[in-house]
Amino acid sequence: MTLPHDNSRPLPVNGQDRVEVAQRPFAARCGPVGSAVAQSCDQPALPASMDPNRIIQALKGTIDPNLRIAAETELNQSYKIINFAPTLLQIIVSDQVEFPVRQAAAIYLKNMVSQYWQDREPSLGEVVFPFNIHENDRGQIRENMVEAIIQCPESIRAQLTVCLRAIIKHDFPGRWTGIVDKISLYLQSQNSGSWYGSLLALYQLVKTYEFRKAEERAPLLAAMQLFLPRVQQLITQLLPDATVFSVLIQKQILKIFHALVQYSLPLQLLNNTVMTQWMEILRAVVDRDVPPETLEVDEDDRPELIWWKCKKWALHIITRLFERYGSPGNVTKEYFEFADFFLKTYTVGIQQVLLKVVELHRQKQYVSPRVLQQTLNYLTQSVSHSITWKQMKPHMQTITQEVVFPLMCYKDEDEKLWQEDPYEYIRMKFNMFDDHVFPATAAQTLLCKASRMRKEVLPQMMEFCHHILMDPNADPRRKDGALHVIGALADPLLKKRVYRDQMELMLQNYVFPLLNSNLGYLRARSCWVLHCFSPLKFHNELVLRNAVELVKQDLIADQEMPVKVEAAIALQTLVSNQEQAKIYIRPFIRAVMQELLHVIKETENDDLTSVIQKMICEYNQEVAVIAVDMTQNLAEIFSKVLQSEEYEESEDKTVMALGILSTIDTILTVMEDHKEITQQLEGICLQVIGLVLQKPIIEFYEEILSLAFGLTCQTISPQMWQLLGVLYDVFQHDCFDYFTDMMPLLHNYVTVDTDTLLSNPKHLEVIYTMCKKVLTSDAGEDAECHAAKLLEVIILQCRGRGIDQCIPLFVEAVLERLTRGVKSTELRTMCLQVAIAALYYSPSLLMHTLENIRFPHSPEPITAQFINQWMNDTEFFLGLHDRKMCIIGLSLLMELSSRPAVLEGVASQIIPSILLLFLGLKHIYASRVLNKPEQLSRVQGADEDENEEIPSDEDEVGEKSSSMQPASASSGNDNEDEDDDDDDDDYWGEEGLEGTALEEYSTPLDYDNGEDEYQFFSASLLRVQSSDVSWYQSLTQCLSDDQKKQLQEIYSLAQQRRSAAGKGLW
Repeated sequence: MTLPHDNSRPLPVNGQDRVEVAQRPFAARCGPVGSAVAQSCDQPALPASMDPNRIIQALKGTIDPNLRIAAETELNQSYKIINFAPTLLQIIVSDQVEFPVRQAAAIYLKNMVSQYWQDREPSLGEVVFPFNIHENDRGQIRENMVEAIIQCPESIRAQLTVCLRAIIKHDFPGRWTGIVDKISLYLQSQNSGSWYGSLLALYQLVKTYEFRKAEERAPLLAAMQLFLPRVQQLITQLLPDATVFSVLIQKQILKIFHALVQYSLPLQLLNNTVMTQWMEILRAVVDRDVPPETLEVDEDDRPELIWWKCKKWALHIITRLFERYGSPGNVTKEYFEFADFFLKTYTVGIQQVLLKVVELHRQKQYVSPRVLQQTLNYLTQSVSHSITWKQMKPHMQTITQEVVFPLMCYKDEDEKLWQEDPYEYIRMKFNMFDDHVFPATAAQTLLCKASRMRKEVLPQMMEFCHHILMDPNADPRRKDGALHVIGALADPLLKKRVYRDQMELMLQNYVFPLLNSNLGYLRARSCWVLHCFSPLKFHNELVLRNAVELVKQDLIADQEMPVKVEAAIALQTLVSNQEQAKIYIRPFIRAVMQELLHVIKETENDDLTSVIQKMICEYNQEVAVIAVDMTQNLAEIFSKVLQSEEYEESEDKTVMALGILSTIDTILTVMEDHKEITQQLEGICLQVIGLVLQKPIIEFYEEILSLAFGLTCQTISPQMWQLLGVLYDVFQHDCFDYFTDMMPLLHNYVTVDTDTLLSNPKHLEVIYTMCKKVLTSDAGEDAECHAAKLLEVIILQCRGRGIDQCIPLFVEAVLERLTRGVKSTELRTMCLQVAIAALYYSPSLLMHTLENIRFPHSPEPITAQFINQWMNDTEFFLGLHDRKMCIIGLSLLMELSSRPAVLEGVASQIIPSILLLFLGLKHIYASRVLNKPEQLSRVQGADEDENEEIPSDEDEVGEKSSSMQPASASSGNDNEDEDDDDDDDDYWGEEGLEGTALEEYSTPLDYDNGEDEYQFFSASLLRVQSSDVSWYQSLTQCLSDDQKKQLQEIYSLAQQRRSAAGKGLW
């Protein structure tokens, strides 16, 4: 089969002249960034031509299971040949090639572009450059990609737009300013057939910059100066046309505008005049009628109709602008003026349109769920501002009672799902990832905010719900809605005495009876209400006891799984919030925990793993007798989840599995003091660990390493020592990605069972090899700090235990790392600290080691470089342990029997450096005395009212919503010179006083009976004074009067600490 030329839609292979002419204006607009062209990689131009027929046959073979392996082999042998990728593009756009083959070609090209478009350098130690698509091929693809997107059908176009996004990411503006002029060419065309494809291309350009910081968006904004007027003109022109193709283009323009403004508002493009034109467009889109024939479409399919999608995107933009940029008091400085203008100019007019949308829904006319949800989101924002609230206030009672309330009631679709698939019902109700798109969630958010802020709303809604609950003939679904409303309003109700004092009676009269209802959804809702009011201060113990008993019964005896789930959560919150509830449940804890495990096993609901963890912590003594059975059950559930067919595709399954591992970890932590139980748990945990490592499931490594850590905190069994070898194999495969997660476990191997560590040289060799590999490879400085810390811990832990042969290896590994670029002071001081620990281990051994180390760049011993670097960096030793180690090391340095020549040059720095370190320690010890943890008493709800309401003519100010700017965007530094003080800030800042993150890895130096740095230094200096007067003079002659005074204070403090230690007081 020959590949014919597609004469009807030619791809302009040699259209460069035309494009170059068009490029110049945009390149000029972009300035130096846009006009700079990156150097292409020098790959040899292979003299090979591509036979399209061979590629077509190979692609066809990938679709046939019998031919797939041979076809993939053929493609794998061809893809590196020059002209392969452009030939794929020719195949993709040809109408005369079979459609499945074109699709296969599009997928292959997408994968190629994703993997091989970006220039890549050889990895560390490799000489051969990795394969990249040749620049000639890239040029052809860039030249023809926009046309391909315009020409191809939707399913192929989807693959090509992914390609285009990747190309733009790497090549725009540096290599490819021409894309702007190419898109512009087709957008300006009178041929409407080119508009949609060119808009898709423009969308990829805007999406690439969507979440970039404002200062990084200059190339996009330069392009949008050209595009924005054109797309605005186009959508204005198309608005009266309600045909599918017209509305499809309108929707795409709105998606482009949304991506342009959703994270950063380019005010230089959108002045007040332009913004007013866009707001009028958005208002018109939301306000216009949907064609009546859409009502003939099945209601489940209507949200996908282009007319509703277009409205959805218009509302996305309107709501985003209001929330993020248009609410005075809630915006960052650059939007102050715009927010004021937006609020006064647009919000009321837009709200009038949205109130019409709400009215349509109230009158039972169809409104798509996402349009309704976004409308309610806008109204929620309107509650905060007096200008919008005044217009909304007369309608609010109708909105809450006839729109919000019905959305919060149990519906036909809920009943259908409950009956057909109760487990899916549970999944849907607890899926926080989808929760934000439901109209019911938006309705609840609107109700809660209005009830909290506007005083008329809460009394009206409570009276409305009370009437429903009092009516014995009320529709059960309306009772569900009333309880849903009351539970959702628990926070403001518990803050107001007038309601708080009635809640106990409300629960007794209206909620308790429904816990025995014959309708499962009412029992579930009643449990949920008790969960919401679990912090309530009960005045009658009998009411609390009844609540706990009824919920316990619903958990243990109810036959409906959604009820059990709600009962489990309610019971846990009652136990956590009510001390008496905890006492009531204690006799039944075994049955409760067994039922919880059963429900988790059946539903795989992640919220319940959190419930069981909290119950384990509340009843740690009682759990001890069933800990082994519980862990075995959890391990079985974990195995079932991992082996289920849908595990790979389901994010819920992963979250569930993580929850189970976390629950097992909680049991281990709670059982830490029960040695015999921990021993029984070990075998079960090792099965779980083995299951994860066998698959392997990398995303669970952190959790299983935490389990292994929990099993090695007290003692380390032979089986756990065998695990060290397994982890070494894991480390070899996945290298340093999980080294920092391994660190607590490796620290246990070193410190908990040092005898076994040293009894088998292989153990120490494995740990050293891991540290060495991290330090010599590109692991990142955090992992390298951990590796160096572990070497320091080994040296200090094994001091006096005969590991002399290891010291030169350890010291050389860290000092070699210092010869390469080090960005952070933390890594530099940590590497120095290993050598300082070696000095503490054996001064003569370290000095001998330093004299014998030679690095390629310097034939001299490393001794002088090490000491000079140490002296330069003493101020960067932070926290308690690091300062203490540094003081002890400098004390030993002073006392060296055979001093290297370099010490004479730094003699005057040693004591001042030690004094600075002691000053830091003084602050740490003082701060720890001041900040001893106080016992916190549990405080029940205060009796005073907490009033958050604001008058109707006032605005809410300063409420930072989740859609606000990130902190970095609003915390600009006006003083550029402040950076000069960074070092001092670090020294006396929180980290300098509180200790470094690595200090949690304790050493014998940190124990209560460890070396006292005050006594150690004082004794060293006194010995020097008595044995070598001239050296003592060199050390102290440059001290100022203040420093001499500080030295005397340290002597005195050392004496006090010595006396206190003798009396057992220190």
